[in-house]
Amino acid sequence: MESYLETTIDVYHKAALSPNEGLCCTTNPVWQLPGLTIPGKMLKMNYGCGSTVHPADLSGDPVVLYVGIGGGMELLQFAYFSRHAGKVIGLDVVDQMIDVCNANLKEAEKLNPWFRRDFIRLIHGNALSLSVEDSSIDIAAQNCLFNIFTRKDLVKAIGEMYRVLRPGGRLILSDPVCDSDIPQHLADDEDLRAICLSGAISLNEYLHLITSAGFGTVEVRAKYPYRILSKEKYTLEADIFIESVEICAIKDLIPADGPCIFTGRSAIYFGSEECFDDHNGHILLNNHPLSICNKTAEKLASLNRSDIFISDSTWHYNGGGCC
Repeated sequence: MESYLETTIDVYHKAALSPNEGLCCTTNPVWQLPGLTIPGKMLKMNYGCGSTVHPADLSGDPVVLYVGIGGGMELLQFAYFSRHAGKVIGLDVVDQMIDVCNANLKEAEKLNPWFRRDFIRLIHGNALSLSVEDSSIDIAAQNCLFNIFTRKDLVKAIGEMYRVLRPGGRLILSDPVCDSDIPQHLADDEDLRAICLSGAISLNEYLHLITSAGFGTVEVRAKYPYRILSKEKYTLEADIFIESVEICAIKDLIPADGPCIFTGRSAIYFGSEECFDDHNGHILLNNHPLSICNKTAEKLASLNRSDIFISDSTWHYNGGGCC
C-alpha cells in the first residue's frame, strides 16, 4: 500500500475514535426528512463536502453501495428510501470506522421507529478493489473520498465503481475540484491530501476520467464554494479557490458522437415558428427552455441562428432535457 493511503487510514482511524467536526465542511444543509432523526455523533462525523442522496435516484428499491462510510449519516438517509434488509451496503477500509458507524446505526434504530439495523450491511473493503460482484449494484456513491487518491488510483476507483454497477446504474459523487493547479509541494503533502485539501483536480479533468471509464451520460448537479488555500498559510503565489461538486454518472452506452455531459445549459428558440427541429432528435418549442448537454449546445451554436439562445453552464442540473 502506498504511503499516502496509509496516512489516510491513520487520519480516519483517529477521526473514528474522536469525531473531528472540522475535518470536512459540508456545503449544503443536512436532509430534514419526515420521521428521520440523525444521532448527534453521526452528525459530528459527517465527513463529506456535499450530498449523494437524491430521492429521484432511489425509486424502485435499488441496491445501494456507499464507499467510505464516515459516521453512517448518508447510509441512514439511503435506508430511509430503501427500507429492506441488506439493500444498502456500506464499505470502508478502516475497521474502527466500521465499528463506530455500527454503534451509530444502533443508536439511530432507537431514535427512528421505521429504521431497522439490518437495512444496512457493513463490510470491510478497499475502494481500489471493491469486494463486490460485477453488475450487482444500482446506485454507487462516495462523498469526499476520491479526491484523496492520486490520479492513477482515482482511475482505478472510478473503474471499480463502473464494474460493480448494473447497466443503467448510477454513480453519485461529491468531491472538491479546483481549476487552479495544486502546487506539487501541496499535492505531495500526505496529511493535506488525507483531509481533502490538496488532491482536488479540475472539473473538466474529473469529467474526462469519468467518461473514459465508460459512463455515457454525466450530470453536474451542483457546484459550491468549498475552501481557500491561502498564499500566506501555504506559501503560494496566489490564493487557491476550491469548490465542491455533485455529479451523477450513468452506466449507459456512449453515443457514437461522444458522451452526453450536462452542466446546466439550456436552449431557447424564440423565432416565428411554433418550434424548431434540428433533425437530430431535438425539438425546441417556442420560448420553452430545453436542458441540453454540452455536445448539443455546441451543435446548436454552430448553426449561428439569431433566434436560438444558448445559456452558459450553470453547473446545476436536475434532469430531463435533450438526451
